[in-house]
Amino acid sequence: MWLPDPSQKEVLRFAVSCRILTLMLQALFNVIIPDHHADAFSPPRLASSGSLDQLVEGLLGGLSRWDAEHFLFIAEHGYLYEHNFAFFPGFPLALLMGTGLLRPLQGLLSQRSCLLISVALLNFLFSVLAAVTLHDLGCLVLHCPRQAFYAAMLFCLSPANVFLAAGYSEALFAFLTFSAMGQLERGRSWASGLLFALATGVRSNGLVSVGFLLHSQCRDFFSSLLVLNPLKPLIKLVASLCLSVLTVSLPFALFQYYAYTQFCLPGSAHSIPEPLVQLAVDKGYRITGENEPPWCSWGLPLVYSYIQDVYWNVGFLRYYELRQVPNFLLATPMAVLVVWATWTYVTTHPWFCLTLGLRRSKDSKTLEKWHPGFLSPKVLVYLIHAALLLLFGALCMHVQVLTRFLSSSTPVVYWFPAHLLQNQEPLLRSVDTAPEKLLEENSPPEQKAPRNCIMKLLYNWKACSPVTRCILGYFLTYWLLGLLLHCNFLPWT
Repeated sequence: MWLPDPSQKEVLRFAVSCRILTLMLQALFNVIIPDHHADAFSPPRLASSGSLDQLVEGLLGGLSRWDAEHFLFIAEHGYLYEHNFAFFPGFPLALLMGTGLLRPLQGLLSQRSCLLISVALLNFLFSVLAAVTLHDLGCLVLHCPRQAFYAAMLFCLSPANVFLAAGYSEALFAFLTFSAMGQLERGRSWASGLLFALATGVRSNGLVSVGFLLHSQCRDFFSSLLVLNPLKPLIKLVASLCLSVLTVSLPFALFQYYAYTQFCLPGSAHSIPEPLVQLAVDKGYRITGENEPPWCSWGLPLVYSYIQDVYWNVGFLRYYELRQVPNFLLATPMAVLVVWATWTYVTTHPWFCLTLGLRRSKDSKTLEKWHPGFLSPKVLVYLIHAALLLLFGALCMHVQVLTRFLSSSTPVVYWFPAHLLQNQEPLLRSVDTAPEKLLEENSPPEQKAPRNCIMKLLYNWKACSPVTRCILGYFLTYWLLGLLLHCNFLPWT
């Protein structure tokens, strides 16, 4: 993946620049805008804070808003409260490892300050690696370097930008998921399965990614049907499918079992500091050692399902209320983007979509004739994945999280805008033959056009097509508004 490729270097450079700008802006907004008093999880600070701690809080405190407090709390104290189990352990473990590297600072800073620094550094790293990995994945799937490049640059301006920087698991999940997809495209199913499993240990929607492994194995099976005896390939297919499901779901199962040992088995109570016990009493949080929770007696005791139902009121169509209309409007652009991408692909290749891309090897020559880019045959499984996530998120989740939910899980939300930019933006149509000429001609003679393609489009905003303005306007507006609102406990989740 780390090749001396100019476009990859440009992606890396732009990703680093965007991350630095993000950290600077969140610090600025955190200082000049008063925090909103939100009804969010806010545990007491057990250690006294010095002047350096206050400085770190002032510079990086915007990264600890809303659900980020849960991740920081888990990294510092472990899973003390029942509702903490809504947040998977992958990211808190990464924070602990990052804090371990800051051990020389622990004499000067509190544990929370070290965790905040760890959040800033790790998510900086994960989001930059995710951008580079998305570029690599795009080259493998799209077979169109320009679209892969545009998609990676758009990821740097992701509408979920604030969640890639704040103390959330999105950046790590995106990096692991895109890496797993890339390994699978290279035929390394074992490495891909391991990375998908690690992603499941970070976020629960990693379970859906097992579909990539299943589709790949089914495709190989149908390609082998030309042999005389299909029994051996069929046995191999069943074994592979079972192994893939077990591998990807193992972190989820182990996490549920750990919760069961903490709340459902005798003798599992921990010594909890008195301020945290008092918080549980005041807020009604369940801690270990109390009365056995009702989910312990379920036939399949899943604490995750119980928490989503009881604490967050997550369920089928539960969010469809008149007062949630603003949140639906907030998620509409991302939903439209995925629906538009799905419609474009399905109407272009209806029969291929009906067969789920499971064709025999004799059709390979036909598939090779497809044009490279978003409409290529390899994109189908990614589109199915994105459509399923959208359907589940729109029907069963708090719909305002769709933006970060999809932005960190599927490359389709970057590939399709890149496809639109390449095909409908006149300023980019001749990039392959004369990448600098057209844009320089549209630039004022006294000023030099920037090298970055996204910056070139912004520089020539008035000459851009309406589609380009909509795409970049959406990405940049959400990029900035997320920092402005989320970092001050204003609703942007």
